[in-house]
Amino acid sequence: MKIETGAMPSTTERVTDFLALTKPRLNSLVVITTAVSFYLANVGPLDLLILLHTTVGVALIAGGAAALNQVAERDLDSIMERTRHRPLPTGRVKPVEGKIFGAVLVAIGTSELALATNWLATTIALITLVSYVGVYTPLKRLTPWSTLVGAVPGALPPMIGWTAARGSLEPAAWVLFGIVFFWQLPHFHALAWMYLKDFKRANIPIVAVLDQTGRRTSAHALAYTVVLFPVSLAPSLVGLSGRLYIVGTVVAGIGLFTLAMHFTLQQTTDRARRLFFGSLIY
Repeated sequence: MKIETGAMPSTTERVTDFLALTKPRLNSLVVITTAVSFYLANVGPLDLLILLHTTVGVALIAGGAAALNQVAERDLDSIMERTRHRPLPTGRVKPVEGKIFGAVLVAIGTSELALATNWLATTIALITLVSYVGVYTPLKRLTPWSTLVGAVPGALPPMIGWTAARGSLEPAAWVLFGIVFFWQLPHFHALAWMYLKDFKRANIPIVAVLDQTGRRTSAHALAYTVVLFPVSLAPSLVGLSGRLYIVGTVVAGIGLFTLAMHFTLQQTTDRARRLFFGSLIY
């Protein structure tokens, strides 16, 4: 749906559209995991100023990456029902505007991290950007393995937060990476089944589209949920958590496993939706 010729959107509408390009709801996880990992890695008094610079820098880079991703995928977004009303498919924002906006956010965010934190945190943030926009985005059209590839940039923010606080990568940072990495996979497979018609319409070769019985999709969701369980207990092995965390993780893990098992036994949209929202709670 194109905006009418000559229609002049208000400043508020323009701001809202450009904000939508940053995918604020999705990237809230990026900011949260960065901040939490910074806190866990911190030694001594918490430096709130560095924490603020770290989260702002990561938020800007993530927002810029999301905008560049939407520019590259505007043709796919225009086909899918859940995305066709986004600013780029509707023409409310021009592709060149999206590119410039994304590039500016990335430049400011990178500068923020480089000046306020250290080279390692900045480098990992740039790896996150490149792997998401330059690797995952084009692979999404070519192979179902793109799901695994896309989980990498999604799991790197905890490493950014950790290295911003410590200046080095340690086993605990990899543990946090692993938790977010494996969590994303049942979350995405549930989402994919919920919006199967959309992904099929856009001809995106994810597992759900290639095997529309749902058996492979649900099996993948269950398998990664099972792997997530021991990985989620690993923080207790590297000194990041105590008994309360273990109890909470076991309870949450059993709950998520139950939802994944229900989806495996019967591949319905309702059960996929329960798994999806269960993963958000997890």
